[in-house]
Amino acid sequence: MSVTLIRLAALAGVALVATTAQARDLTIVSWGGAYQDAQREIFFEPFTAETGIAITEDSWNGGIGALRARAEGPAAWDIVQVETDELVLGCEEGIIVPLDWDVLGRDNFLPAAVHECGVGNIVWATVLAYDADRFPDGGPESWADFFDTEAFPGTRALRAGPRQALEFALMGDGVPVDEVYDVLRSPEGVDRAFAKLDSVKDSLIFWEAGAQPPQLLASGEVVMTTAYNGRVTAANQSEGRNFQIAWGAGYVYQLDSWVILANSDKQDEAMQFIEFWADPDRQALLPPYIPYGPTHVDAAALVDPEVLPDIPSAPQNLPTGLFFDDAFWVDNVEALNERFTAWAGQ
Repeated sequence: MSVTLIRLAALAGVALVATTAQARDLTIVSWGGAYQDAQREIFFEPFTAETGIAITEDSWNGGIGALRARAEGPAAWDIVQVETDELVLGCEEGIIVPLDWDVLGRDNFLPAAVHECGVGNIVWATVLAYDADRFPDGGPESWADFFDTEAFPGTRALRAGPRQALEFALMGDGVPVDEVYDVLRSPEGVDRAFAKLDSVKDSLIFWEAGAQPPQLLASGEVVMTTAYNGRVTAANQSEGRNFQIAWGAGYVYQLDSWVILANSDKQDEAMQFIEFWADPDRQALLPPYIPYGPTHVDAAALVDPEVLPDIPSAPQNLPTGLFFDDAFWVDNVEALNERFTAWAGQ
């Protein structure tokens, strides 16, 4: 082949790569189900209508390992909604990039929502949920009830993984909400949590995607389950279910965050979307669809008061809430993931 032809072939290859990169839509990754349906209507579609920037959606079930894998090679994901430990570890490892806080304004957000590499986008909770139609005499009211298979026989479900499961195990073993992480920081406390989980292992199944707990309740496969609070309310609204949340049992609440992957070739468009999402009037539209709390400081006052009782950060719910300890989980998540996986597989 002549030198000229080789050069032309090389140029054609470069042009093809460039065209492919340009043709790829901005890809936003969230948690699927009713929550992502709400995001699509309130944020994704209006953003495209206003800017002309097309969005491709994807969903995932979380995990720093999955985030690391997506950060390698050609860009496929641009913006990802992550949990706190994924945010901190991803920033430390350089797989997500610092955000432009001069554009967003740190003072515009709850303090816990501000991080160099991410902005908190919802306040949400993992709760104890059950189908009230199956408990005419009253359903579970505590995590002790979750672990009491004599008083409440039947299969129950937990999210696959140690996060929240260990906290709830200690609550079920009598540890006060405000002492859970003090106990969990000791090896004996971790052993205690796993021992409590072991006490119901024969009656336990695990879920991975947030859409699964309402499905498990609706099918009758489980009598109670951990669930994301918004998914429970959404099932009641859209399917006429009678699912209840045992707010008084204790719950773990936390923030998710938007992050931008370092290998994204659409970081400018990604930041443009985050700026669009950050508008407090727009954030206030989410809770009526699915009751997760907004993070812009001006948005809470704009939320429909009728939905406030279903939001984890509502004053009437907070006394039994445990804020997710990101420092503990950043330090321990990988070791405890390994232990949980080994325990679940036994």
